[in-house]
Amino acid sequence: MVLMKKLLVIALLVLLFLFSWLHALGSGWLGGEAQSLRAVAEGPRTESDSTIAAPLILFGDLHTHTNFSLDAYLFNTELIKGVGSATVEDACDFARYCSALDFWSINDHAESLTPRAWKHTAEAVRRCNQSAGDPAHPDMVSFLGWEWSNTDQKNAVQHYGHKNVILRSGEEGEIPVRPISSAPGNLLARIPAVAVGLLGLVEELEFVSDMGWYLADSYSTPECPVGTPVDQLPVTCREVARTPADLYRKLDRGGFDSLVIPHGLSWGTTNPLDADFRNQLQDYENRYERLLESYSGHGNSEVFRDFERVVTEAGGAASCPPKTAGFLPCCRQAAEIFRAGCASPGSADCEAGAVNTMNTFSSIDIQAGRDLFPDASLDDWAGCGQLQNSFQPASTYVPRQSAQYNLALGYDTNGKMARAKFGLIGSSDNHMARPGNSYKETSRLMYTDSKSFSGRQSFSWNPYVESGSFYYTGGLIAVHSDGRDRDAIWEAMKARRVYGTSGDRILLWFDLLNSPAGIAPMGSDLSLDDTPRFRVKALGALEQVPGCPAEASNALGPSGIQNLCGGECYRPGDYRKRIERIEIVRVRPQQSATDEVGSLIENEWRVFKCADAGQGCTVEFEDDQYLAGNRPSLYYARAIQEAQPLIGGDPFGCVYDDKGNCTQRDYCIGERATRQENCLSLANPRAWSSPIFIEPSRKEEGGSMVQTPTPE
Repeated sequence: MVLMKKLLVIALLVLLFLFSWLHALGSGWLGGEAQSLRAVAEGPRTESDSTIAAPLILFGDLHTHTNFSLDAYLFNTELIKGVGSATVEDACDFARYCSALDFWSINDHAESLTPRAWKHTAEAVRRCNQSAGDPAHPDMVSFLGWEWSNTDQKNAVQHYGHKNVILRSGEEGEIPVRPISSAPGNLLARIPAVAVGLLGLVEELEFVSDMGWYLADSYSTPECPVGTPVDQLPVTCREVARTPADLYRKLDRGGFDSLVIPHGLSWGTTNPLDADFRNQLQDYENRYERLLESYSGHGNSEVFRDFERVVTEAGGAASCPPKTAGFLPCCRQAAEIFRAGCASPGSADCEAGAVNTMNTFSSIDIQAGRDLFPDASLDDWAGCGQLQNSFQPASTYVPRQSAQYNLALGYDTNGKMARAKFGLIGSSDNHMARPGNSYKETSRLMYTDSKSFSGRQSFSWNPYVESGSFYYTGGLIAVHSDGRDRDAIWEAMKARRVYGTSGDRILLWFDLLNSPAGIAPMGSDLSLDDTPRFRVKALGALEQVPGCPAEASNALGPSGIQNLCGGECYRPGDYRKRIERIEIVRVRPQQSATDEVGSLIENEWRVFKCADAGQGCTVEFEDDQYLAGNRPSLYYARAIQEAQPLIGGDPFGCVYDDKGNCTQRDYCIGERATRQENCLSLANPRAWSSPIFIEPSRKEEGGSMVQTPTPE
């Protein structure tokens, strides 16, 4: 008995010691400040090939996260991705030598950034710029910024989504003393220290301690006092703006020249499925929101497909929306699964059960709905709930936040005239400090936000379990710039002389040939009282060759090339890929609040096949309906490149029949998606120009001609 008591005491002491040790490790007591400042690799790098025309075409990525974003810290653990440390300095080195970008920005989540982390970020970005050589002709420009995220999954009206704030200057005294967040903290900061300490069983102790230190630092940062002038706030608090309008007022008070770029609007994992950009129009301000990130590693949010995800009857009950081209509601597929299992197919009882199943699915959440058929395979669900027959779509696509829908709106929810005039861009939205990670399709876990568990298979955080298959390598922003310096790039972005690509460095020009001032480039906004004439020119991206340039290898060393770049860098060869076709999109925005948006969007208004033998493709066209329509119109171009194997090129992993129908799906998740599997499928990389906005300077009203305001 005495021995048992001694053993019990010893066991309790061991447990107490273990608990204390895990708590100390998870609290950061065993380590110093997270992610201490370190040197960036010496620059500058030799200029990239992107400057082949005047004005210059420069490529960048305006959406990069490091471990200062708490979700990135968690995802990059050995338990999930195995990336480990992902710092601002890593992002600088990757952008300069791995992806050879001309410009990039840092955009960690403001809701987890602490004043200490913000100071570190700003200093690291300044050191990255100091390594860029001559400021008038740098090898790379690094922009400072953050991500502001206000999400409400249960209330689409109060949901504003995610927006990246990019600052023109990164110099001390010319930037905010703290980023502006949408909330006083991040939920991940509340993870108990003991739970963090448990990661020490599979992670390096220094990494775990640093993570615990940063979580504690984030959790302990108080919200700034409300109503206190910005210049009187303590440096150690978190400044909060709960709506975009609040954010703009705070930026105005500081006098910070900045861009605010919405992104991920159609990604259903972070947006309510019934979200509608019309709800945001009353807060939209074109002076800040000049650009829209319509493509990223989380998918393509360009096209508008007119379908409903959520239908609410007059009495408040939910009902199942209809099936449309390219979209199958899961409630309808649930009815089909029920019918397939009927003992008497086609009978009245079978049909009644199918209808009841459909209605039941509509009234419960997605996961509970799928649990109605626990033995059904993912393939049995036939790709329901996802946008099908589209290029690399965002998972669980939200149609009324797509780029085309946003551009077609003319009125907000209050019936007040309002229009968003976005330039279209791509970026990566990667969480591994790897801006521009789309140069080669060689490492799915390193170059995409795909997750794995214990180094084995991919998994998803979303109730649509197949959503883990909808991660891509990310996109790029290209600018038509008058120079390589910061001011020239900034002015090009503010003027919307930009376009987006799905990752390949396609060269694209889109011009109005007969504006009153002559040739007007993409992004222009003007009056025109003549038949508009346009020209599009596109050149395919240069084919990549294996390995890294000697310059990158010398700067980063063998371990840097392998650990940071994944053994591969941007390294163009001489062959230029073919452009297969040019597609023109025409949108004629609402002139009445009752105008049906879908009818205003002509997704393939003009299509030109290209006989491109490596020399590019040039087309000219005009809109002979513009004058008769007598209404504002906008046009943009898509350049479609020859097909090549892409990670997630087909996120459904389809097997097709001879008619092109998807007969079987093999998503890039579970047993298929090991660390070594890249889940490659043929798809056509592409580039999207920014629109050219035109409208008549005079409009007929009541039989007379009246002058309309001149566009900006």
